Amino acid sequence: MDAKEWLVEQDRLNHIRAKLKVRIAELEPAMANFRDQVTSIRKHFWEDVTVNTSTHEDFEETFYAINQQTAVLSERERGHNLLIQQWKSLNRLLRNPYFGRIDFQEVGLNDTEQIYIGVSSFLDEDGLNFLVYDWRSPIASMYYDHSPGPAFYDAPYGRITGLMELKRQFQIQGGQIVTMFDANVTIGDELLQQVLSKGANSEMKSIVATIQKEQNAMIRDDKSRMLIVQGAAGSGKTSSALQRVAYLLYKNRDTLKADQIILFSPNPIFNSYVSTVLPELGEENMQQTTFQEYLEDGLGASFRIEDLFDQLEYELTAHQTSEYAARLQGMKYKASTGFLNALNQYVLGLGSKGMMFNSIWFRERELISAEQMRSQFYSTPPSLHLSDRVELLQKWLLDELVLLERREIDAEWVLEELNYLDNDQYAEVFGELHKDREVFDIAEQYAEIQEKIHKKLRKDEGDFTFAHQEEELLRHKIVKESFKPLRRSVKKRMFIHVQGLYAQMFSDQTTILEMTHESDMPSLWSEICEQTRDKLNRLELFYEDATPYLYLKERIEGVRTNTQIKYVFVDEGQDYSPFQYEYLKKRFPRARMTVLGDFRQAIFMQSTSLHESDSPLFKLFGEAGTNMICLNRSYRSTREIVMFTKKLLSAGDEIVPFDRSGKKPELIRLESDEIRDAQMRRDIASLRAEGFDSIAVITKTAAESRKAYETLGIQGCEGLLLITKKTLTFEKGVLVIPVYLAKGVEFDAVLIYDTSSQVYRQENERKLLYTACTRAMHRLMLYSVSDWSPFVEVLDRDLYNLAPEVAHEI
Repeated sequence: MDAKEWLVEQDRLNHIRAKLKVRIAELEPAMANFRDQVTSIRKHFWEDVTVNTSTHEDFEETFYAINQQTAVLSERERGHNLLIQQWKSLNRLLRNPYFGRIDFQEVGLNDTEQIYIGVSSFLDEDGLNFLVYDWRSPIASMYYDHSPGPAFYDAPYGRITGLMELKRQFQIQGGQIVTMFDANVTIGDELLQQVLSKGANSEMKSIVATIQKEQNAMIRDDKSRMLIVQGAAGSGKTSSALQRVAYLLYKNRDTLKADQIILFSPNPIFNSYVSTVLPELGEENMQQTTFQEYLEDGLGASFRIEDLFDQLEYELTAHQTSEYAARLQGMKYKASTGFLNALNQYVLGLGSKGMMFNSIWFRERELISAEQMRSQFYSTPPSLHLSDRVELLQKWLLDELVLLERREIDAEWVLEELNYLDNDQYAEVFGELHKDREVFDIAEQYAEIQEKIHKKLRKDEGDFTFAHQEEELLRHKIVKESFKPLRRSVKKRMFIHVQGLYAQMFSDQTTILEMTHESDMPSLWSEICEQTRDKLNRLELFYEDATPYLYLKERIEGVRTNTQIKYVFVDEGQDYSPFQYEYLKKRFPRARMTVLGDFRQAIFMQSTSLHESDSPLFKLFGEAGTNMICLNRSYRSTREIVMFTKKLLSAGDEIVPFDRSGKKPELIRLESDEIRDAQMRRDIASLRAEGFDSIAVITKTAAESRKAYETLGIQGCEGLLLITKKTLTFEKGVLVIPVYLAKGVEFDAVLIYDTSSQVYRQENERKLLYTACTRAMHRLMLYSVSDWSPFVEVLDRDLYNLAPEVAHEI
């Protein structure tokens, strides 16, 4: 870049930073003033409010005084929080005011506008001229989508066309421009090279300075009900999704709040990994959870639920067990659209027969039998939805409990309970009987006994004594309290025997064929039925049963909807079943959905296809409401690592590596486990000496992780951290981690603990090995003490280096 041009840009940067410092200095006294006001109001809140409840008018005046004082405090707190947000935004800009510039001449105008782009907007003192544009603004989209030449952007009032005369990129540190160059079609490779050459971190970073055109299309899609993003490993799916959240919050800032967006992440540790991206952009974090937490919320009180990782551990380690083949068939079938259709048919069939109920028992007596409920249920109009008929039955049950409660008042057990009441309970009833008639009128729950009392009070004093009144009211209170759990259980619809209804589907093959009209059944259906029933009897659920069970429960009882959520993001979307997507759609009926995934990393049995031609996701909102974007360029790993990993797959040719060079993956074969562990310890020490802070030893299973952690520790490898499904935070260091917990995360260097044919041999293990290898940014090292995995054995020799001292052994 020309020295004069560099000087001009540095002068402008200095000018902007000076203005930022002035604005920050102006904000700080105002912030202090608001803070003092808030503190003072909190401290003297009750001194400024006179509390008087002697009369109705005094009470009303006190109420309004408290409300007024609360409103003043809330207004001051909002003002203080707004100033804090502005102050933080200005300080972020002070560190790095902008990263890009475009010069744009709009059609019909003579002047060319210089548009500088940063993480947030900054206006001149007049409040009219933008010194820095927010990267999410419509005009800034040209920076990501166009090269110099004809360009356009879509403004709220229509498309604006013109000519982009310049596209420039900056790297700014400490108030100085350290890199500056003019770019062409995409965000310049020079900037990407510098960003990607840095080490991995324990937290994901914002990518706003390096967003690519295809990523920008994903970020700014605000029309699709369902956005599917199929992306190669390292293509920036998750990073772009978080920028998408920031964009949506910016564009819809008057109608959308962060807590109206929810992200389903693959595991708890991932939540920690992505937690800093949105705050870095000046936005609050959205809600983050895992699907397992939703299952536990819906069913955890009734069942112990297997999680996704335990299911995979079983699939990978239980080959020799007698029930293995049936379990795998069950996993696959229960995640299929066929089983979803069968379950829907089953629910329809329950409208005419097969409903099951739990009798209501009280003091070892059956008050309302399951047969009575069944008779009442099937007496309701069959044209109604099943959940509506359940609601009618619920109302009938509550009415029946009222009648039964009245009959119970004179029962012997009530008199026995009277003898065990304590003094406080007597005193409470005594006090109620001494209140005036107005109190009796308010107590609706004692309407019937009140009427008795009023009638008898009008008679001779000797006909109805105070003792009789006291006993009558006490009896009523005892029965009402005893019936409270029954009413509560009915309101929670515990009278429906959901466990029995789900088990009924697995009673025998004839039953499911009759009730679901399903014909394409697994060959080992009898064994699947036995496994499922056995699990249910122990109040446990396989992972593959949890969502269908919850789905059935809510189809019958009524779906628990959350209409506040407006956007649902699903990361690692290929690992969700059609049931889970159907459930999410019903649970969040007003939400738009963004699904991010990679079919090449579909390592779980219930994986859903993300291909346009056969994905059930296209049926969820219809093709008209669905958009699919493919991200095939991989940025995480060096070119050498990408060329190696893409050949591990039978369908990896679509993956395009980013042109960042490094060392080829290294294959190291050793004579024994002990020698392997000693070599890994030396290699880890060498990688640390090179400056790599984030190193992962990746294993296939949790058991293998524990073994590697123990043996490497014995070899003297310091600073090891064992990552399990219960780990909640992601840290730098040397992590020993099973591959399924490493999904979505990247490391400077990856060491595959055992790449032998004994570990990665079956076809369903190919994607596990691919997923493990694609976690590496700069270095990939594979170890084996026996024959190599067939997926490695067939690779072209030019794709990797053999460790010299053991090359002859391969």
